[in-house]
Amino acid sequence: MKAKIYAAISLAALVLLLPPGGFSAWTWLEGLRWVYLFLMAFLACMVLSPVTVWLAWRVGAVDRPGARKIHTAAIPRIGGAAVYAAFTLTILRNQQIPVEVWGILLGGTIIFILGFVDDCRQLSAAARLFWQAVAALAVALFGLHLSFPLKMPFGYPLSVLLSVIWLVGITNAFNFMDGIDGLASSMGVVCALLFLGLGWNSSQYALSFMSAALAGSCAGFLTINWRPARAFLGDSGSTFIGFILGCLALYGSWATNNPVVAISTPLLILGIPIFDIIYTTVSRIRNGSVRNVREWLEYAGKDHFHHRLMYLGMKAEYAVGFIVLLNVCLGLGAWTMRRTVTSVGTWLLLAQSVIIFIIVVVLMVLGREQTVEKRG
Repeated sequence: MKAKIYAAISLAALVLLLPPGGFSAWTWLEGLRWVYLFLMAFLACMVLSPVTVWLAWRVGAVDRPGARKIHTAAIPRIGGAAVYAAFTLTILRNQQIPVEVWGILLGGTIIFILGFVDDCRQLSAAARLFWQAVAALAVALFGLHLSFPLKMPFGYPLSVLLSVIWLVGITNAFNFMDGIDGLASSMGVVCALLFLGLGWNSSQYALSFMSAALAGSCAGFLTINWRPARAFLGDSGSTFIGFILGCLALYGSWATNNPVVAISTPLLILGIPIFDIIYTTVSRIRNGSVRNVREWLEYAGKDHFHHRLMYLGMKAEYAVGFIVLLNVCLGLGAWTMRRTVTSVGTWLLLAQSVIIFIIVVVLMVLGREQTVEKRG
């Protein structure tokens, strides 16, 4: 039965999406190109995901149970290969590739290869950080970097440096979030769709096309990544998703005359991963769990937001749903902020976002106390 379903999906992908004309041309004429790209990436990832499962068992890229693991059985962990391939094939098939997008594809390829090698054999923290910085630098050299520092002294070098720090930070933030079934994939879908909506609404079509491709790829992988997962993204997938989302945040033009909105929009859309990495980093430094960058990258504790929610009694799938809903709330706030005419309305929406983060802090603290009580 599964083989028949797989064959039907593969046939649908070939008939509907690959030949020129037909459905592809119709989406162009109707202004629905993003639908075509989403479906192409979705079906391509569904077709390729079982292939990555087979490959993982062949090369031994399997995540086995352990003290710091939630799963109780060995799970293939290079599912990110399907996400990367589906995204890249969709972008190339669309044939709308500005120079900055070539930079994103190059940087994303470096990140994927780095993660794939790390999934197959453990790399050092220094090697991972170095190649992540190289990938981010490649994107910046292709013209995609922060614009606001350009008017400052040493504006261009400063812009490139801050862009590299941003991309490396978001890349690792998503990697750290990939701790329970379906979380990183679901967040990839939601964040990419929010970027898609904002981009399409403001006629930023290249941004919308990439967002649709990423959302479709993540959604396709969710079909085997939702609990109980049959495959994990692995570092090759979680870091790739984070890196591309970080690039989308740089690529978008979020507000021309309002710097508060321009800065706040991507920060809110990626708010939960950013908050999680900042909170856990500060917490680990305070309690002495990490003392340098190497230990920070290699530490694999159960102290992230999704772990704390599970300590409070949530099932894994409910924790994923709760986190996604919080991120949707932040994203809708960012969406509304762009349409708010008055500065008072903007600041009220920012205050609402701060309240959401306060709620997250309270839940993090409660989850920590619950953990301490259980250990005691």
